[in-house]
Amino acid sequence: MRQVIAAAFVSLDGVMQAPGGPEEDPTGGFKYGGWTAPYFDDVLGQAVGDLHSRPFDLLLGRKTYEIFAAHWPYAEGGDDDFIAKAFNKTTKYVATRSSAPLTWTNSVALRRPAVEVAKMKREDGPDLLIWGSSVLIQTLLKDDLIDRIQLMVFPVVLGSGKRFFGDGAKATALKLENAKTSPSGVTVFTYTPAGAVKAGSLAPEKPSEAELARRERMKREV
Repeated sequence: MRQVIAAAFVSLDGVMQAPGGPEEDPTGGFKYGGWTAPYFDDVLGQAVGDLHSRPFDLLLGRKTYEIFAAHWPYAEGGDDDFIAKAFNKTTKYVATRSSAPLTWTNSVALRRPAVEVAKMKREDGPDLLIWGSSVLIQTLLKDDLIDRIQLMVFPVVLGSGKRFFGDGAKATALKLENAKTSPSGVTVFTYTPAGAVKAGSLAPEKPSEAELARRERMKREV
């Protein structure tokens, strides 16, 4: 059985757009491309390297695929040689409605990503690793197809941009499996799904008259 692992660099307010540079993804007028660069250190680098230490295939949305395909085939021999070689060798599954050819070697188009990913999860093979791909992540979260989430949370607030948990994200509980903080202040969280959200109450059993009146006002506002 294959697992789907979603990894992302995110700001404190959940934005994941254009972490690598100003020209990566300026859509929607996004002005802060490259916001991760000042925070990279050895601890964060190790966390990223660990994601690629076991066999994996890539699972990407079309826009992230195009960003990667314009970079990684030309990056071998550079600072990220290990990741470049792994990305170039592995299979790239791409969620796309476009008929434009996928030019990066070992690329496969997914026309019905939720259906096809669900099928791949039942098969033997390496895990499916998602980087970026905010639209694809929303689709897979909706259908409970993501088995592990690794968020690298940077100490910055961006205000707007594409988010990991977008508008209308499905309510779900998560279990924290691991957490570590780098010297630059980036916190790496690893989560697995933990079923439905459980709710309770911290309110006293006998609320005050003022509290009861407040609740009635809130009902009218709703």
